[in-house]
Amino acid sequence: MVATDKGDSAAAVKSIRAAGGTPLTVSDKLGYVSASVPTGKVDGLTKAGSILAIDLDESIPLPKPQEVKTSSGRAAAATGPGASTPDDNPYMPTRDIGSIAFKTANPTWDGRGTTIGILDSGVDLDSPALQKTSTGERKIVDWVTATHPLTDGDGSWRAMLTSVTGPTFTYAGSTWTAPSSGTYRINRVAENISSASDAAGDFNRDGDTTDRWGVLYDETTHDIWVDANQDFTFSADEKMRPYKEKFDVGHFGTDNPDTAISESMPFVVEYREDVDLTPAGMPGQKADYVNIGVVESAHGTHVAGITAANGLFGGKMNGQAPGAKIVSSRACSWGGGCTAVALTDGMVDLVVNRGVDVVNMSIGGLPALNDGNNARARLYDRLINDEGVQLVISAGNSGPGINTVGDPSVATDVISVGSSITKETWSANYGSEVTSPLNLHNYSSRGPREDGGFKPNVVAPGSAISTIPTWQPGGPVPEAGYSLPPGYAMFNGTSMASPQTAGAVSLLLSAAKASNVAVTPRQLRDSIYTSAKFVSGVEALAQGAGQVNVPGAWSLLKGKSVAQDITVTAPVCTELSDFLAVPDQGTGVYNRCTAANGGQVFGESKTYVVQATRTSGASGRVAHNLRLVGNDGTFTLPATSRPMPLGGTVDIPVKARTSTPGAHSAILEIDDPATPVVDKRVLLTVVLSQDLAAPAYSQTQKGSVERNLTKKLYVSVPQGAKALQVNLSGVGAKDQVRWIAFNPYGVPVESTASTACFTNYSAPSCNSTSRAYANPLPGIWELEVEARRTSPSLVNPYTLTAAVQGVTVDPASQTLASVTKGQPAPVKWTVTNQFGQVTATPQGGPLGSSVNGRKTIANHEVQEFTVEVPAGATRLNASIGGTSDPGADLDLFVLRGGTVVAQQADGDSEEAVTIANPPAGTYTVRVDGYAVPSGSTQYNYLDVFFSPALGSLAVPATPFELAPGASKVVEGTLTANAEPAAGRQLFGEMRVVSGQGAVLGTGSVIVGAVTP
Repeated sequence: MVATDKGDSAAAVKSIRAAGGTPLTVSDKLGYVSASVPTGKVDGLTKAGSILAIDLDESIPLPKPQEVKTSSGRAAAATGPGASTPDDNPYMPTRDIGSIAFKTANPTWDGRGTTIGILDSGVDLDSPALQKTSTGERKIVDWVTATHPLTDGDGSWRAMLTSVTGPTFTYAGSTWTAPSSGTYRINRVAENISSASDAAGDFNRDGDTTDRWGVLYDETTHDIWVDANQDFTFSADEKMRPYKEKFDVGHFGTDNPDTAISESMPFVVEYREDVDLTPAGMPGQKADYVNIGVVESAHGTHVAGITAANGLFGGKMNGQAPGAKIVSSRACSWGGGCTAVALTDGMVDLVVNRGVDVVNMSIGGLPALNDGNNARARLYDRLINDEGVQLVISAGNSGPGINTVGDPSVATDVISVGSSITKETWSANYGSEVTSPLNLHNYSSRGPREDGGFKPNVVAPGSAISTIPTWQPGGPVPEAGYSLPPGYAMFNGTSMASPQTAGAVSLLLSAAKASNVAVTPRQLRDSIYTSAKFVSGVEALAQGAGQVNVPGAWSLLKGKSVAQDITVTAPVCTELSDFLAVPDQGTGVYNRCTAANGGQVFGESKTYVVQATRTSGASGRVAHNLRLVGNDGTFTLPATSRPMPLGGTVDIPVKARTSTPGAHSAILEIDDPATPVVDKRVLLTVVLSQDLAAPAYSQTQKGSVERNLTKKLYVSVPQGAKALQVNLSGVGAKDQVRWIAFNPYGVPVESTASTACFTNYSAPSCNSTSRAYANPLPGIWELEVEARRTSPSLVNPYTLTAAVQGVTVDPASQTLASVTKGQPAPVKWTVTNQFGQVTATPQGGPLGSSVNGRKTIANHEVQEFTVEVPAGATRLNASIGGTSDPGADLDLFVLRGGTVVAQQADGDSEEAVTIANPPAGTYTVRVDGYAVPSGSTQYNYLDVFFSPALGSLAVPATPFELAPGASKVVEGTLTANAEPAAGRQLFGEMRVVSGQGAVLGTGSVIVGAVTP
């Protein structure tokens, strides 16, 4: 994805072609180009004067919002939703943002006159609640596929390359009948393209995955025939046009009306002309493609139901905007991956070509540098401001760690939505009882952006029973105590909160159109943010302005209020702040540095100067009120008002002082009292961490956590630590409690799924009471403790202990110039404890064959290394790290036979994988320079396989105690039985492990030569 100046895309296209690339999508109006470019040429393109920013395409996993199915349930059956359920209900809690009262008072302001774009996995065309609007008009007015026919690997796009002539012809071993004589193009579509998706490879619901259907195409008229009944005849009634033209819908399979579930799947068609085949190795050639539009998963249909369903369960229960129409754009390919390019191409298409008024996208990813300054964020902001269409995007499900808001929700002018839930919905949708009237889901991603920016912006209900495809069985939460019919399920996530807000925008736009009030996206946002209800007891960095409030937003919006433009620069101190657009400066105050590196100090005041510049409004000096919202007492202002000259910059000093460990946040509002909306919000965030320092090098938090809530421990990990050991104890015999660790980049280092690693609940594959994080990044780590919704105790006691461990092994590496085959050679090390008291055990093992070195990789470059692993190998390790650019995000993959067999690809570059007992064969280690802010970076590379056939390193496996600073000599022997392959080194490793199994340090032995 390439961002250029508007009107300057031609120069970018020229640079792309000169680099051997192929432009795929070009929008000169927006300054956007998507292209396929040789990896080695991408870095050079960044230097082209016409190109402002480049983002590498990536596959973003579609969120999995379904709750886990368990065998338990409520003791007594509860009543679920149905045809008699009123619109005011906790199952589809549209009422929580005031929209039920709003629509009751204004029945015609229910979304009618507006169209909502749903950029997702596709919307089911057979769902009864998505057939008609509240006025009886067609609900889904367009259905398209946003993936690229060639570069996204989407098998629903068929290249129409084979020419045939009717009236009959032979193709793929069968005789076919065309609609008439003449020349056509033919291909087939296979249902097994969906094997990794919800359809499980079975489009026609007949229980197998082997069906194919012929697709015939007239390249002159663009008529399309699909042999849906598989009789090898393309009959007149099978002719189809793109959905928008005639609303043609076909079906794979035949439904049995006597069953509740549907035994067929709907599909639509579309075509793309003259697709450049250069990326497929066919330079200069083009082809038309036909798409068979089928939903990839239930996600998009569920989202659509929340925004605009009309008559859920055949009754009065609705989504937010039952009067609105929908345009469905499927940007996710099979297996749930949605590429960044497809999401951007699809967004551009929806806004520019499809006539939508608002777009919902409940998809995103979490990069380490989530500062909203990449190509995609710039393009989304342009779409909003230039095309006048507001984009609403889920904040992400990587919480509750701070700085976890996903991309592209971090784009400045996108409405970023977190996930809230009431006490009533906890009970109705989950059968879980809580005390908080309103709170957030623990998974809801928190702010700020890496540059301190104000994200998320608002929160909305993130749990709902809504529509899913009619060929899927009902999906309630078992503990809720009721069943649901096919075509309905309870999902949760910020994926569900975002469409609640998009539906609210539709209501507001519907009201504005009916009232002849012209509305800009900026006015929409200002009205929504100013009227939002700030939730007491929830930190500002988690909820933004607060819970969406539809009636309050309309009371401001109808007044046509215009806010003043104010730009802000504020200090930022994080592990990645040197890589912001302006190093260590952002759009909000954010200090996550340790006390020794400029962070908050216990009980001491620190002043942060916010520089604000007013760029619109009245001339002269205008007094602006200064307010702190959500302040827990940490922040103070020197004054409550400050005059601001037009075009001039004023300093607003903010003092922060606290003796309470944790993250502290507040919103600084800069507001001209003459305008009814708040003119500027600045998020203030500081973290007071506890040092893991001498003498104990540990911190313990003892307390309790309520069901569905969270507590946090912030610890400062020093440079040189080899392990961060975390232990959980004091948990009740049946209580379900866990912790999740977030590294200093704000990236979770383990799963945040609602099923993962709880005591007394999760699978034993995860150690729920003791885990060590190897080679932890130095800086502030966040450890959050939470109790699951199914925990039998409302209040769950716990004790969490975090300790840093590590020893130095001297020598770290030693070389034996020559050893005799089969003869033990003596080796020894001195092990010195660098941190707190520890029980250490030396470990030896088979020798390894290794390749290691210092490599250099460019931004977006992919490097590959081949490893031949012999039979009998016990372990294959690959690792990268130690980048010269600390902001770099390198990803690591190991492939065998072209299939990924191991990977680590999070938001940093410290990646390592281990494959136990690897089958013999050729392995490829792939290093992906996913994001390198400085353009290129050096990194450490190692691959090694261990095999008894190579020899062994033996040491006494006797545990010993090491006090802080104490040393112990470890002696052993190395016996080599074979020479390594050419270009590789014989390698032995002595590991020092703790009582919990954490690796505290290693000493390596390199063998120069093996003599007979």
